[in-house]
Amino acid sequence: MTTRELWQNIMHYGEFDRMPVIHWTGWKETIWRWHKEGMPEGVNQHEYFQAVPHWTWIGGNLGLLPAFPEETIEETETYRTFRATDGVVQKHWKLKSSIPHYLDYTFKSAADWLEYKKRLQPDPARLGSDLDERIRRAENSGLPIAFGTASLMGWIRNWMGVENMSYLIHDHPDCYAEMVMTLSDLTCWTIDQVIPRMHTKPDLGFGWEDICGKSGPLVSPAVFDRFVAPGYRKIRARLDAYGVPLLGVDTDGMIEPLVPNWMAAGVNLQFPVEYGTWKATPEHMRKRFGKELRIVGGYNKLALERGRATIDQELERHIPLMKEGGLVIMPDHLITPDTPLDDYKYYLHRVRELRF
Repeated sequence: MTTRELWQNIMHYGEFDRMPVIHWTGWKETIWRWHKEGMPEGVNQHEYFQAVPHWTWIGGNLGLLPAFPEETIEETETYRTFRATDGVVQKHWKLKSSIPHYLDYTFKSAADWLEYKKRLQPDPARLGSDLDERIRRAENSGLPIAFGTASLMGWIRNWMGVENMSYLIHDHPDCYAEMVMTLSDLTCWTIDQVIPRMHTKPDLGFGWEDICGKSGPLVSPAVFDRFVAPGYRKIRARLDAYGVPLLGVDTDGMIEPLVPNWMAAGVNLQFPVEYGTWKATPEHMRKRFGKELRIVGGYNKLALERGRATIDQELERHIPLMKEGGLVIMPDHLITPDTPLDDYKYYLHRVRELRF
């Protein structure tokens, strides 16, 4: 059974006797530590850890086309300030992992939308001249195939900042609705260009949002239902037309207030379900939302810092739900720098030896 077949059986409650052994990656400080502890530099991490990625990707470029030219404003040994290709002026630290410091935005109000809208239109250049080769590699990888879908909230938040986006939603709601639908329409156009060229359908559509913090979402359920849900429903309908059964979202933070709304709009997979400060667990999500909501993630990454007894305890508490199906276990975010290399190998070994 390939990893893809195993993943399909888990996600659709078929027959399976184990979990895929998934390695994502760590923060750059984690990788630096692991090099000191014996992991060779430049090594293929999946080969080194005898693990697989959670899936492979297919799709097209759904970002700004053309992108804005990147412009360096200031650079030192420790940081670089620049206008990025999405028009956002930001300060990046060179010697540590950190969220960039966002300083200014090209997109500040509804008046700036047309400049972005014209960069979000269908164009054959979005598909790439190597599309057929990428399809071939994806279909031969033995991994689940995820079709990349646009972010309908997170990208807008990135382009404008939280404050500017919040004012726009209040002052110019029709503009926000048009932004969401432009991204949804572009996703659907790309689906129509790519999936008919494939020999097998993708296993899921999947997009990034990161629209929730530790206290809840940055977009309220009411705003979601009014402006964002129509875009998700359009994408869900287009995936349904090609027989793609799952639509997933990558959103960190306290996601639970938005999960019912996402599900009503066609989303049926969440990643990564972080334990975090709000103590989210896949078991609680299953109890509240049922088997229709699939989960990838759910293993508290901080357990990997706390020794092998804690690693075992965290893994074992998820075994009953793993056996039930609909959960592919993996750490709920990037591996942290306080995780010893040998203990991370131990965690992967424990997942590898699971049998149900």
